[in-house]
Amino acid sequence: MNFPLIPVALGAVLLLVFLYFFPISLWITAIFSGVRVGLFQLVLMRVRKVPPSLIVNSLITSTKAGLNLTANDLETHYLAGGNVPTVIKALISADKAGIPLSFNQATAIDLAGRDVFEAVTTSVNPKVINTPNVAAVAQDGIQLIAKARVTVRANISQLVGGAGEETILARVGEGIVTSIGSSLSHKEVLENPDKISKLVLQKGLDAGTAFEILSIDIADVDIGENIGAKLQIDQANADLKVAEAKAEERRAMAVAVEQENRAKTQEAKARVVEAEAEIPKAISEAFRSGNLGIMDYYKMRNIQADTDMRDSIANPGGQSSSTKPGRDETRLT
Repeated sequence: MNFPLIPVALGAVLLLVFLYFFPISLWITAIFSGVRVGLFQLVLMRVRKVPPSLIVNSLITSTKAGLNLTANDLETHYLAGGNVPTVIKALISADKAGIPLSFNQATAIDLAGRDVFEAVTTSVNPKVINTPNVAAVAQDGIQLIAKARVTVRANISQLVGGAGEETILARVGEGIVTSIGSSLSHKEVLENPDKISKLVLQKGLDAGTAFEILSIDIADVDIGENIGAKLQIDQANADLKVAEAKAEERRAMAVAVEQENRAKTQEAKARVVEAEAEIPKAISEAFRSGNLGIMDYYKMRNIQADTDMRDSIANPGGQSSSTKPGRDETRLT
């Protein structure tokens, strides 16, 4: 009794498969919307794993907006990995705003990884980019911290291969540093902050970027540290350390020279003491050999005594020569 249900179920499955590969309802919708798409072309989209509803709905939207596109164009862009609805929205927005944007340009921008609809929106409605705090030092050594607002508009022709917002911010920051650094005094910048924006705009910072700079407005300028004074203090400390090192070097050299001179003096005194110790031996030897008589010896002692007396008169309280080391009386042996 259940055997008649099997052909019915099989027929239902075949009908669903047929409607999946032959989206007749979608084909009828396209015909009534004025879009020429063949039923066999929709079947081939299924085979190529392209959603026919996405292509047909996008084609209907573009046709109603007055754009001259084909199903093959949209299918090719989808197979290339593009976002078809976003491209259609961007083309319609650009057409309504009077911005020249072709389908090839839009697909190239989309495949490059940029949001083409956002680019068109930015071209119609410019956006503001806030720069981070930029620190620069004027010629008088005072640091200034500036913050700017950059109003940019998308440049459609430069979206493919053009630099992004990071480059704009880097160039604007560099221009602010250059402008403040060329000012003689930080007071000039505080009195005329628009001078910074004028100088920065004259540099053509948007060259080679995907944006066109409309204006640069200085939002805030704060006074930072006195960098010039800090550098002078650091230089003075460095000079002081160098001078102390050189003085210590000279002192060490003087101590070494003094110690060397003391060593030489001690050595000379030792030689004198050694030489004086040989005098009694020489006198004794002279007595033995007959070269020195007793009268000569007394005469020498008288001269020595006279010399000691003169020394004591010239140096009261001092040590006489007769009591100096090495002046012991000569003993005859």
